[in-house]
Amino acid sequence: MRKARGIITDQGGTTSHAAIVSRELGVPAIVGTGRATEVLRDGQDITLSCAEGDIGYVYDGILDFETSEVVPEELPETRTAMMINLASPAAAFQYWRLPAKGVGLARMEFIINNNYIKIHPMALVHPDRVQDREERRQIEQLTRGYSDPRDFFVDQLARGIAKIAAPYHPHDVIVRLSDFKTNEYAHLIGGASFEPREENPMLGFRGASRYYSDRYKEGFALECRALRKVREEIGLKNVIVMVPFCRTPAEADRVLSVMAEHGLERGREGLQVYMMCEIPSNVILAEEFAKRFDGFSIGSNDLTQLVLGVDRDSAELAPLFDERNEAVKRAISEAIRKAHEAGIKVGICGQAPSNYPDFAAFLVEEGIDSISLNPDSFIATVQHVAEVERRLASGSG
Repeated sequence: MRKARGIITDQGGTTSHAAIVSRELGVPAIVGTGRATEVLRDGQDITLSCAEGDIGYVYDGILDFETSEVVPEELPETRTAMMINLASPAAAFQYWRLPAKGVGLARMEFIINNNYIKIHPMALVHPDRVQDREERRQIEQLTRGYSDPRDFFVDQLARGIAKIAAPYHPHDVIVRLSDFKTNEYAHLIGGASFEPREENPMLGFRGASRYYSDRYKEGFALECRALRKVREEIGLKNVIVMVPFCRTPAEADRVLSVMAEHGLERGREGLQVYMMCEIPSNVILAEEFAKRFDGFSIGSNDLTQLVLGVDRDSAELAPLFDERNEAVKRAISEAIRKAHEAGIKVGICGQAPSNYPDFAAFLVEEGIDSISLNPDSFIATVQHVAEVERRLASGSG
């Protein structure tokens, strides 16, 4: 994807991985066109434009365009901590000049999936169980120089996390534990030998449920080793660990216990542990979850999906997927209020504030502590948030 000048897909929505990764890499993308691969021809000159708003356009031929320059130091200060979302370690060095107060979401699974690792963690723990001969050869080739292939995973993941965390030190860098779905894990090298087939992976074996399961707990141990290496050996203690898709307080207890077994004990060496607030139960039982975590980060993509019952990856249902729906906004308001009543921080790392200025204004009005944005929308949103804060401070509504 880094080599592409632009990306156009037939399938997927605005919160699909193709859309998320392309934004972080600074590559224009139009997803969910339905028939682009039928209409466009190999070798055809086209202009891909994402400048018109929510809907992208593909024009025949090469069109002229203008660029504008912004001086980051001249951006206004805001009460709300403005952070950025990152997945690619290379992107951290591309966007370091943005005056972000840290990284609100660093997606571990995207580091695993890019050129850093590409291998299923369990395939490195049990390479003998990989059934495909070609995949076994690839694993041997990628891990050459390591007597234990597990060390390859730990070193490469730690290096990727450190590259994201270093440019923003001492600001917080929130690293989300792996949140692949089973179908995505299966596409990693060796993954098919370890993943079950699910009818609905989006609501299946993902997030917190994997970390204490016999199917993945040995792989999770490697994730914990990598995080300890970043914090304790490399010295980047600004890294905060975040648990995604945690369905119940009892599950939170199990995950925190497993993390502690692997040396990631909450409070030890100043370690903070956050939770993605992205399931309706996280909002309803926010008081209970707040006893177990140091902060919440609202995942508006999954929260919208689960509140409205809309598959976030469905191009067919994309018009129904709207974080600005009143039901979603009420859930977010409740999460912010309960977090503050419990005395913990709450931010947001979903797509909505990057896409909609009015949604960012809503979050500021609700008193959210931080907003984490896609890099391409950072400058415009910071300016908008500063204006909203000035308006609220002046009492003009």
